Amino acid sequence: MKKFKTADDYILVKSQWEKTLNQLRKIILSTELTETLKWGMPTYTLDGINVAGLVAFKSFVAIWFLNGVFLKDKQKKLINAQEGVTKALRQWRFSSVDEIEPELIKAYIDEAINNQQAGKTIKPAKNKPLIIPELLADVLVKKPKLKDCFRQFSLSKQREFADYLVQAKKEATKIRRLAKIEALILAKIGLNDKYK
Repeated sequence: MKKFKTADDYILVKSQWEKTLNQLRKIILSTELTETLKWGMPTYTLDGINVAGLVAFKSFVAIWFLNGVFLKDKQKKLINAQEGVTKALRQWRFSSVDEIEPELIKAYIDEAINNQQAGKTIKPAKNKPLIIPELLADVLVKKPKLKDCFRQFSLSKQREFADYLVQAKKEATKIRRLAKIEALILAKIGLNDKYK
């Protein structure tokens, strides 16, 4: 993922969506949210807590709401991009600048801010069992040093590595991900440490 220093840099690279992103950004910045960059994209926080963000893909732009599951969504604008995987995050997608409804978008953002202030959030499941996928289990058996390093991680970090592999659909992606996590495990770096 390309690293950007500012939201302007992100928007310039996404030139196909520049007008749409700038208009959405203007609406979000009219609220009390603070703009930052996380995961390589513009993210908007309240007291340091993520509330919303902007992302551009090939065929659409989206505002994402970290705890969008709590939004009333009377207009039926929000979708769960990963049904069965994502519990709280919701997206509002735009395929054209003409689809932007400033007042309605601001109302959704204001509701998201109010929900954040009220402490509405989904907490990660506690004591979720660690299920090591076969691909990782085989490597841990064959490489004792890797196994020792893996065991030094907390249960939640071990689960992150395992889930990362399981979520890959193609075999080639699983192999690439395995190589990535092997290097991280040996370096004693958690999968998501750089985001914390």
